[in-house]
Order: sequence, then C-alpha cells, then structure tokens
Amino acid sequence: MPELPEVETTRRGISPHIIGKKITGITLRNASLRWPIPNDLNEKIQNKTAKSVERRGKSLLLAVANGHVIIHLGMSGSLRIMQNADAPQKHDHLDIHFGKNLALRYNDPRRFGAVLWTDEPLVEHRLLHHLGPEPLTENFNADYLFTRSRKHTQPIKSWIMDSKIVVGVGNIYANESLFNANIHPLKSPQEISLKQYQTLVSEIKRVLSHAIERGGTTLRDFVGGDGKPGYFAQELNVYGRGGLPCLKCNKVLTEKRVAQRSTVYCVECQR
Repeated sequence: MPELPEVETTRRGISPHIIGKKITGITLRNASLRWPIPNDLNEKIQNKTAKSVERRGKSLLLAVANGHVIIHLGMSGSLRIMQNADAPQKHDHLDIHFGKNLALRYNDPRRFGAVLWTDEPLVEHRLLHHLGPEPLTENFNADYLFTRSRKHTQPIKSWIMDSKIVVGVGNIYANESLFNANIHPLKSPQEISLKQYQTLVSEIKRVLSHAIERGGTTLRDFVGGDGKPGYFAQELNVYGRGGLPCLKCNKVLTEKRVAQRSTVYCVECQR
C-alpha cells in the first residue's frame, strides 16, 4: 500500500510535467473505484490550468481555478506521465490530458483508490477534515504528542499510526522510528516522557525524509514505466527482520502482531 513517502515521491515525480499546463479533457475507461469517479469531472476541469499538486496525508490534490481533483492511490494505485498515443494497459482507468501529447494516467488493479472532485474548502472534505498534522511540519512536535498522549493506553505503535494523531506514519516507518528512538512498541503513549517524545518526533521526521529521498533516487522520473517508486530498496533496521540479530546489540529481534500489523522490536534496545 502506498504510504506517505511513496505518495510524496509520486507528487514530486509528476508535478514538473503538469503544473502550468492546460487540461484539455479526460479519458474515463472505468469509473468504478472505491467511490465512483464523478461523471461530470471532464466538465469541471476541461480548459482549466493545473495550478499545483499538493499532498495531504496520502491524498494528492490537483488544484485548478475552481476546485481540486483529489486522488487517493488506495492499496495498489499509481500515477505516471504518458503520451496520449500510448495504448492503455489493463487497469488504466483514467487519463487526464494536457495538450495534444501529454497525459496523467491513473492505474489501479484493486480499484480501492479514488479520484474525486471538490469545489469546497479542502479542510471540510470528508477524506481530509479529520487528519492530524503533517509529520514533516513544525506543527508535529514533542509538545503536541506529549499533550495528546496523556489519556491514551493503547500501544504507542498503534497510536502513532492513527491518522487523527499524525498522518503518514505507516507500519514500516512506525517500526523503524520506535526502534531508533529506543521505545518499546507495546508501551502506552501516556507512559512516554516529553524527552522521549522529542527523540521519537526527530526519528519519525528523519525516517520519513530518508524514505522520500530514497524513493526519489530509486525512480528517476514518472515518465512511462509503472509510476511506482522503489521505496522498499531502503535500509531497514527491524521491519521484516523478525528472528534476525539486532543491528545494535545482536540480540534476536522479536516479532508480534499488534493491531493486525507485523511489529518487530528488540527487547534489549527498546525497553
């Protein structure tokens, strides 16, 4: 499933090709995604100029003068820049055309993503209004986490993966950040000190930033190809290494299921 670094890598990959260009129309091959693609989408965006492509959580926001196209990649979606003449492949559900030659193509084998339209303020949209702060901004800091955590008793790993608390800390990044911060993933949020939260916030920002950098390095651009960043080609300390030696202390790493997610940690380093 695409997580925040993968979505941000996608945003950076497609933006230079479409910002400032006029949308000349769409080709809709299959509207049946998680929610139907609006049947008047072409009417809303045709002859409008793409002003920006932003990201909120794991949604991409294509801004035009009269509103936003909201694109969520779901479990298996991807975006890539194509020539209009390039033959569509299976699961290529939508093209947004820019001029005679260029198209932004949406592919989604499992069809659990979404392409929606809104002309209302983004903060009021049902996919966005409940989201916590972006992890790479100043609004996400130790004081914020410490204050929010005082009455919470579920495992810290599940808590920081809650998009109402902070967006984009997926399973891989939660495992890695907690290991780097020496925090046991089953510890409750209210047990963690302000000083520990300072370390955890720093590690979350570092791990996510590194993943974004690696995605941008692994995939040179989003022209042709499959539009998917190589985000698994990164160095991981604990995720996927259950039963192997800890890279810090050499003790065997423990793996458990927490909230139905694989959780790997070191009982020596993360007490």
